[in-house]
Amino acid sequence: MMARHARAGGTAWVAEVERACAAQGLQLTAARRSVLDILGHSRAALGAYAILDALARKEGKPVAPPTVYRALEFLLEHGFLHKIESRNAYAPCEHIGHTHQGMLLLCEKCGRSNEIEDDEVTLLLTRAAERAGFAPHRQMVEMQGLCQACAKAA
Repeated sequence: MMARHARAGGTAWVAEVERACAAQGLQLTAARRSVLDILGHSRAALGAYAILDALARKEGKPVAPPTVYRALEFLLEHGFLHKIESRNAYAPCEHIGHTHQGMLLLCEKCGRSNEIEDDEVTLLLTRAAERAGFAPHRQMVEMQGLCQACAKAA
């Protein structure tokens, strides 16, 4: 089964994360909430220092990098974000609430990321790893190209 999801609106994703935190008894500190809001309202994935700059502007004062990194670690640990390894950036997880492996379509022009799920692809990758004697713990597939809007404009 393949599911493709266009990026949900920022406010909807932020609210979904807030509900998930409340349901799981997770503390959403002011710093975590600020980082969540910045990521949720960005049109593209953001690196830690872009988040740090945005947070400093929002707070009107310098912010220490560990503040952002701790918030990102929390959001990653609980499945609310994906780390885009090739860009050293973070993107909202569009499938909160169930376990899945990340597969991201990354636009080279506008920087947007779209998350897809495909059970067949996940199974093929898992079987290939097993044949190689590899025991995977986490999977992140990244595909570079143009999103639908940028492809139409090209």
